[in-house]
Amino acid sequence: MVTTQDLYQVGQMPPVGQVPKQMHASVIRPDRFGDPIKAFQTEVVDVPELKADEVLVYVMAAGVNYNNVWAALGTPLDVVKVHEKEGDPSGFHIGGSDLSGVVFAKGSEVTNVKIGDHVVGHCGYWDSDDPWIKDGGDQMVAPSAKIWGYETNYGSFAQFAKIQGHQLLPKPERLTWEEAAAYMLVGATAERMLFGWAPHTVRENDVVLIWGGSGGLGSMAIQLAKDAGAIPIAVVSSESKYEWCTTLGAKGCINRKDFDHWGVMPHWTDTEAYGKWAAGARSFGKAIWDIVGERRNPRIVFEHPGEDTVPTSIFVCDNGGMVVICAGTTGYNAVADLRYLWMRQKRFQGSHFANDAQATSLNDKIAAGRIDPSMGDVFSFDEVGKAHQLMHENKHSEGNMVILVGAPKRGLKDLP
Repeated sequence: MVTTQDLYQVGQMPPVGQVPKQMHASVIRPDRFGDPIKAFQTEVVDVPELKADEVLVYVMAAGVNYNNVWAALGTPLDVVKVHEKEGDPSGFHIGGSDLSGVVFAKGSEVTNVKIGDHVVGHCGYWDSDDPWIKDGGDQMVAPSAKIWGYETNYGSFAQFAKIQGHQLLPKPERLTWEEAAAYMLVGATAERMLFGWAPHTVRENDVVLIWGGSGGLGSMAIQLAKDAGAIPIAVVSSESKYEWCTTLGAKGCINRKDFDHWGVMPHWTDTEAYGKWAAGARSFGKAIWDIVGERRNPRIVFEHPGEDTVPTSIFVCDNGGMVVICAGTTGYNAVADLRYLWMRQKRFQGSHFANDAQATSLNDKIAAGRIDPSMGDVFSFDEVGKAHQLMHENKHSEGNMVILVGAPKRGLKDLP
């Protein structure tokens, strides 16, 4: 008779469906808030108990995203306090908002997966009984919506993750465990940004300007725009990133360091300073025309840097076009010249992750081979803090970073 140990070493998989009492996890505690390299520490904690709509997944690999840089820093949210308000007395945060893995246990209400299924998880977490959702509202706009593994505890930086059943989708068989953990958060976020805000959905031959083209979000946005027949143009921080972006499908690239007008826009009454800023924005717009080969502005601008770039994004966006934004990695104080919004009838649209249908659409495109996971560096479980530190300092390589958790080595597509 096979018995279950209380604790297994990282990379040592228990018999499928047999859940140990404890697990290894990369944990953030409030007294360590600060640089991610120090904030994340491996500890042994109890395996979480499940609610009726939840699933326990043995994590093979976990994706790295900027939200857990914020979690490590303790800003703009103290995520441990967020958990405490939800009745979680643990005093810690286990992050990780992307996973690939194996279903080990499930609550009584979960019907879409069974024990032993190979799955990927998306990070959209909400209450299925939320009146907004029951009335047909978009799930990600619901008052109960949260980002799993950031605003909720027990994410994928542990041997076992606790996740809602609806968040799980079939792992694409063609992908390794680490590739399958690389794409969902950024890919589904990009899917919603580019196709979720009708009538401003990407159309054939649209010019689409994509900030951070070599990063996780940008890598997916380039491919999604190209797959729709559009003309993606990537903005990057170095010419060394041009090849990566053009290989993914970018028509061309712009090095943002060739321009110096970034930051909060000068007040419109300061004629000299505003004129200098406008000259920089016009020069940036000309760089777009040079790549397109004609005087065409982007109908869609894919934004996430925020404070430094939003004024220019609104300026170069085409008449009747849309700037869609999902983050503010350079800051949140995005000043705009409203004349360009009302007189040119441009749209400035916020966007946050995705709903179930959008996550499924992205996963189907990945499974069909239309979109590549754009996996970058792969780290071991004891390097969770290192990976987030590199992201915090913008020293990471192109693509999406991944942590190997239960998978004992790279390249595996099935159980070891």
